[in-house]
Amino acid sequence: MTGREREMGREEGIREVEMEEKGSVEGDLEGQRDHEVVDDDGKPKRTGTMWTASAHIITAVIGSGVLSLAWAMSQLGWIAGPVTLLLFSIITFYTSSLLADCYRTSDPISGKRNYTYIDAVKSNLGGIQLWLCGLCQYVNLFGVAVGYTITASISAAAVHKSNCFHNRGHGADCSVTDSKYMVAFGVVQIFLSQLPDFHKLWWLSILAAIMSLVYSSIAVGLSLARIISGTVGKTSLTGTEVGVDIDSAQKVWKAFQALGDIAFAYSYSMILIEIQDTLRSSPAENKVMKRASFIGVSTTTTFYILCGCLGYATFGNHAPGNILTGFGFYEPYWLVNIANVCIVVHLLGAYQVFCQPLYAAVERWIAKKCPNLQILTHEHPLMVNKHFRCRINIFRLTWRTVFVAISTLLAILMPFFNDVLAFLGAVGFWPLTVHFPIEMYISQKNITKFTSRWIALKSLSFLCFLVSLAAACASTEGVIKALHHYIPFKTKS
Repeated sequence: MTGREREMGREEGIREVEMEEKGSVEGDLEGQRDHEVVDDDGKPKRTGTMWTASAHIITAVIGSGVLSLAWAMSQLGWIAGPVTLLLFSIITFYTSSLLADCYRTSDPISGKRNYTYIDAVKSNLGGIQLWLCGLCQYVNLFGVAVGYTITASISAAAVHKSNCFHNRGHGADCSVTDSKYMVAFGVVQIFLSQLPDFHKLWWLSILAAIMSLVYSSIAVGLSLARIISGTVGKTSLTGTEVGVDIDSAQKVWKAFQALGDIAFAYSYSMILIEIQDTLRSSPAENKVMKRASFIGVSTTTTFYILCGCLGYATFGNHAPGNILTGFGFYEPYWLVNIANVCIVVHLLGAYQVFCQPLYAAVERWIAKKCPNLQILTHEHPLMVNKHFRCRINIFRLTWRTVFVAISTLLAILMPFFNDVLAFLGAVGFWPLTVHFPIEMYISQKNITKFTSRWIALKSLSFLCFLVSLAAACASTEGVIKALHHYIPFKTKS
């Protein structure tokens, strides 16, 4: 081999090494880019933070339930009312902390992810518990959709009545059916329901959380103003008085119904795992979720105590079911209007926060049954203008529209504010907020039967079961009584 040939061989070898090194670097960079856009489970990188999770929680917790707390306080009185609020907040935060540790199986940092509440129950309990959890969660999520449609329509109708009285005088007939507002709310939800998944809701949750804080603050401010002016109702240590306000049987039923209203006001555990699945993986999701739960529950409890106690002090034992309607439709009509508009906007977002997990569950189930059905995955691009584009999935559009239509129809047929809220709270609180988190915690930690810790956890679960059972019975009795004088599509507020 000549010197020229040897020189050419060396140059070729150098080029090959350089190409290999370049390929290796490009491969490393590509792998790094892939690592940056996907999580350890291969799904798109989660970007949620403690603040977005807190916004989701506040959106879910401060809902229509806060409006009924003055009424609940009037049934329980100055002693049992605040104590019950604090106990529910402590129990909710404690069991939410147990549930946050169930997001990953075995190890809270590197274990397999559970994307939904039902996945967590399946990993830790399985069997009949899985079916019971699915039934409780999805029935409750559907019920929340109905309840929020009712509440939003009542607030929208209140704005109409307030403007009517202001323009036509206080003696005018400004009664209005809530049905048309329920239909309008449903139409807007059809559009919002096309958001593809829970991860796209962060902006709507932040907006809804702000709205909830605004109308809660207005309710507190109006209550304070009336207390300062001296125009307040009669209150007592035990709430409504037997023989004066109601009879003894009604006292018991309404006290139990008040417990259901308070339970509903703290119901967000059913979507806690779904919220946690939006968090970025560092720091550990369970630690971030516990901090977010503390922020969410402490914030809402503060507003609950203010709204409940000040509302009760304002209206006394005859507090209205919806605190904002108790301030009348006259003056300051504009401030009450702002509060009611904020309620409507908040419930537009809260509806989606609760319904997106239900949408996703149905779509996953059908995709599993029919994996080759193109209608499930094909996205049709829709360009509104050159700056805004979106994609429409035919199946998602069809089934979610049907869901919204059915929930709206049921709301029209059953618009009983307090009774519906109490029933939803009773049905969802014990199984989803208390029972399953405790059972999963016992299973995860291998807590031995009949030890002091096991007995304490089981006792807490049993006491909460009794509360839920009593509230369910009372709210059912309330719905039955309300049906006696209600005519669908004709009864006016």
